[in-house]
Amino acid sequence: MNQDPHDLFQAEAAERRQQQSPLANRMRPQTLDDYVGQEHIIGPGRLLRRSIEADQLSSLILYGPPGTGKTTLASVIANTSSSAFVTLNAVLAGVKVLREEIDAAGHRFAYRQQRTTLFVDEVHRWNKAQQDALLPHVENGAIIFIGATTENPFFEVIKPLVSRSRVFQLRPLDDGAVSTLLTRALEDPVNGFGGQPVALEDEARQHLVHMANGDARSTLNALELAVNTTAAGQDGVVRIDLATAEESIQRRAVLYDKQGDVHYDAVSAFIKSLRGSDPDAALYWGAKMIYAGEDPSFLFRRMAILASEDIGLADPQAVAVVESCWSLFNRIGLPEGLYPLSQAILYLATAPKSNSAMALFAALEAVEQEKDQEVPTPLKDGNRDATAFGHGAGYLYPHAYRDHWVAQQYLPVGLEGRVFFEPGALGYEAAIRDQVLRRREELLAAAPEQADAPAEGITYSPDDPNRENWLRRAGNAGSRHLGTVRDAICTRAGMQRHDRVLVVRADNGLLLAEACRVVPEGGVWGQVSSPKAATGLNLRYSELPELDRPVLATSLGELDPELRFECVLGMDMLSGPQEAEELLSDLTKVLADGGRVVFSQSLPLMGQRVHSLLDFRAEDKLGTLLREVEENLWANHPNPSLRWTEAALGDLLARLPLSADLELLETVDRRFVSIREIRSWLNPQSALGAALNCSGLSSDGLTGLSLRMEQELGNQTVPWQRVTVLVTASY
Repeated sequence: MNQDPHDLFQAEAAERRQQQSPLANRMRPQTLDDYVGQEHIIGPGRLLRRSIEADQLSSLILYGPPGTGKTTLASVIANTSSSAFVTLNAVLAGVKVLREEIDAAGHRFAYRQQRTTLFVDEVHRWNKAQQDALLPHVENGAIIFIGATTENPFFEVIKPLVSRSRVFQLRPLDDGAVSTLLTRALEDPVNGFGGQPVALEDEARQHLVHMANGDARSTLNALELAVNTTAAGQDGVVRIDLATAEESIQRRAVLYDKQGDVHYDAVSAFIKSLRGSDPDAALYWGAKMIYAGEDPSFLFRRMAILASEDIGLADPQAVAVVESCWSLFNRIGLPEGLYPLSQAILYLATAPKSNSAMALFAALEAVEQEKDQEVPTPLKDGNRDATAFGHGAGYLYPHAYRDHWVAQQYLPVGLEGRVFFEPGALGYEAAIRDQVLRRREELLAAAPEQADAPAEGITYSPDDPNRENWLRRAGNAGSRHLGTVRDAICTRAGMQRHDRVLVVRADNGLLLAEACRVVPEGGVWGQVSSPKAATGLNLRYSELPELDRPVLATSLGELDPELRFECVLGMDMLSGPQEAEELLSDLTKVLADGGRVVFSQSLPLMGQRVHSLLDFRAEDKLGTLLREVEENLWANHPNPSLRWTEAALGDLLARLPLSADLELLETVDRRFVSIREIRSWLNPQSALGAALNCSGLSSDGLTGLSLRMEQELGNQTVPWQRVTVLVTASY
């Protein structure tokens, strides 16, 4: 079959454009395996990699600095996706072009059932109307949207589009990844310089890598410039030495945009360094902003705010120093103006700190929440109507008293004693602290005392079993305790959004649900005790998209042997010592480098005892007997998972190749104890009742103990102590 000559010319033109395009464009990888860097989002087992390989992409936004591989990743997706792939540049494509592509996508979707993947580079350059035009087509599935941006999408992309997309943040490449790209460019005979002899000296390589600052495009552009502008030697080899490399890239690439994320992040680091009294860090971040072209007046404005907000009365001169240095800078300009800038930075960083100026905002909150308060009569203006209304009567003129001060109430009725200002213990505030507190105590003593008496009970209701059950559920804080433990585990784990997480003994789903919420771009796997438990959890998560659901298995052996996890979590996952040692040993084998195992184990041996809730005297034999029986029951409990101690757990971890940290978590909940529950505790058929009986307590004695407990504890909410050990372990 003869080929259309027009198609031949187009193919040849495309090939010429590819050959003549910049080196950075020619060296774009075509597959995920060739892609360098960004392991945190496309490493094995990561959500994005699994989505690309399964061709199940949903709309997404790639966010990161220039040269980190956003467009390259989009081209890899184009090579692997079965959908039609269309590329637009937001700078060049207007609404007309966008509508044409949307119409074409609708045609493909309607007549060929083929979806369209629309990649929009620099999507932040589109206005709201252009972004709005995409929404209905993204919603109906005709278009899979992929946006690339160097700006924070939560600020620069409309909220409805962000909410329908997954956001993946790309980071600057490390030096190893940039060096790998240089090697590929030198060795590739088709797209790189592999077809000609080029020698890159080690010092030149190091300079190119360092000056690029994680920007692959900048590195490859500099290499291309160096090769194309350097003549070959007599042996035909193009040698790139340090001097040539320095000419090719003379100024280190610094990612900084006065309206972008890096700007606000650098300002945040600068302010936090000043607040944290680190002069070296404050100078560094200030210098970084100046180097990138920031207006020094912006830094002075921020320091003027900090002088009041974070130093305040600890050093009242801080405001004056900043103002003076600012004025001096405006008079002399750059570059000598950097001297007063440096002086202001160093003064604020080394000054004592206090945020007592926040007291005004506490007062504003009180004004907003409280009902309108009338000005106390002694404080009212007595110049106008003192005779008619008595305004100003009773006012004590401070200058008429010793030290120009007298104790009188200045706050309105109902707010006496309200404290807004707490002087600190540093600088000037330390000097006035004792005086302020002493005078406050005198003011409080001057206020009329109000005794709080308990109200008399005036109602009565008969016993209601349904009400008792409700009170039990409301008073018992078991679920709150589990939530506290869950939060403590997740805080210690420090999960990142892209982490791979394994939850051991995940039957209750508590940690599983939290992990799914915290690592939306990573992945969650759960080990459960039985297929029935797996079925129940799968049903619970069935409404989630398939790629977002946790992967469940009844044993660690069912998991992909290549998988490694940044976090392994568990609650009460240990049974007996031997089984526990085997489990922890198996978990060390599935940890990624730098991974950690974080779990909790309840310690009932240190928890609440019934006898401690009763008012027994030291010589009371019944109290001694009850205590001994309770402790013996727990120490010999048939369930080994309830006999753990902190010391036993520490000994177990010491035998494993782990570095472990143990911390006790003590919580005191409120538990409702019903009379029915007390009787069940002391029933002769129960463990406690039978043990008391065997210890010599007669039936009458058991009945007497039950009556006493009903009187002291029955139908009451009592404090209930729980002790849990939190373990964080890593290689």
